[in-house]
Amino acid sequence: MDRLTEMEAFATVVDQGGFTDAAKKMGISKSAVSKHVSSLEARLGARLLNRTTRRVSPTEIGLAYYDRARRVLNDAGEADSLVTSMQSAPSGLLRISVATDFGVNHLSPILGGFLTEFPDITVNMVLNNRYVELISEGFDMAVRIGELEDSTLRARKLTETSKRMIAAPAYFEKYGRPQKIDDLNEHKLLHYTSQSNGAVWKLTAPSGERRQVRTAGWLSVNDGQSLLNAAISGLGIAYLPSFLYADAKAAGLVEEAIPDLPHETQGIYAVYPPGRFTQPKVRAFIDFLVESFAEKGPDTW
Repeated sequence: MDRLTEMEAFATVVDQGGFTDAAKKMGISKSAVSKHVSSLEARLGARLLNRTTRRVSPTEIGLAYYDRARRVLNDAGEADSLVTSMQSAPSGLLRISVATDFGVNHLSPILGGFLTEFPDITVNMVLNNRYVELISEGFDMAVRIGELEDSTLRARKLTETSKRMIAAPAYFEKYGRPQKIDDLNEHKLLHYTSQSNGAVWKLTAPSGERRQVRTAGWLSVNDGQSLLNAAISGLGIAYLPSFLYADAKAAGLVEEAIPDLPHETQGIYAVYPPGRFTQPKVRAFIDFLVESFAEKGPDTW
């Protein structure tokens, strides 16, 4: 008899608590289930089930065998599903986590194109500014910016962004323009509070030295767009990614505070759970993002 069928019959008897319910679950006769289990016990040379007139329960050996057998059966089922899914068109619910600023400004505008191309996929995009645990929180993937903290996740680089200090021309007219990093101590800074180090700006001096600016901010907000609006209004200097301020800079609404400083470049990545197999819906969306951001770069947003 087939080993997997014997395993399945035995495991189903344990799951259902008896031969009658196991037969109903498998869609075969009670005698067939009994024969499969008996054949398994004969092949292994061990009694796996305690049989009484009232109940059926696994022996100590049977319980140990059940744990391994159930794993084998689950793996076999996943293997079958894998082949089926690889041959089918991408479909199903795709749950994505993305930082609010990037999601609102750059993912939301292109989602329509993705859904049109893949009508069998539905998207649940969650916008927040916290680090989410993909697997435990039920996300299929996330878009993350900057250094990747979790090395166990798989990642694919989508593009890059630069971070620069920017402020409105009116602010510089009123308060002057800083010439070097130390001058920031005398200026009004706008801080981003969603990160643990939001009140600390990590900058690179022209010499290449890494510096940290810890000056208290005049305004602290947990939203990048709000900081950009505050900077445009002349309230102070904000330290923001180019994907957020690029349009405002092109329109002359903001300027770089210290243009001579080296650019701080950050990668933008699609991250997803580890494993040899990537779900078709995840692979389709990542490929779509790579193509959508092909012309984007640190300073071309």
